[in-house]
Amino acid sequence: MDSREALGSWIDGPKAAAERMGADFGYRGERLGLPREGTGSMAGAGRRIGALFVDGWLCSLVAYGWLAHGEQSRANLWTTPLFFTVTALLLATTGTTIGKRLFGLRVVRLGGTRASIPQVLLRTFLLCMLVPALVWDRDSRGLHDKAVGTVEVRI
Repeated sequence: MDSREALGSWIDGPKAAAERMGADFGYRGERLGLPREGTGSMAGAGRRIGALFVDGWLCSLVAYGWLAHGEQSRANLWTTPLFFTVTALLLATTGTTIGKRLFGLRVVRLGGTRASIPQVLLRTFLLCMLVPALVWDRDSRGLHDKAVGTVEVRI
């Protein structure tokens, strides 16, 4: 009753097994109506994580130097509120942060327009909570983006 294919299917993973059964996954962002490549396509995880790292590092640097005057324990308290403020302000006005701009990313609504202020505030709050940002769907879109109907695209 068991075959080599059934025995080895767990090694290939659930996606390979589903493809053998005829499921078509397409490319990342296809279900959202985004192009496969180029401007407006879904941003990759590496770019998003890199932009987040740059934004967090810059906020830590500002908190350490200007707000905490070199005191590490005070700087740790200021970093997250500063990150929230800067990210929300920049996303609401320009649709991108310094890190996102360096990596060629922009946050937009699913329709392609700029995200509203309430969307940006909720998205940034959920991003600061970390857990929604660490859980992704099949299109590599975090729960913080799904909750407010936004997506990070390439510029």
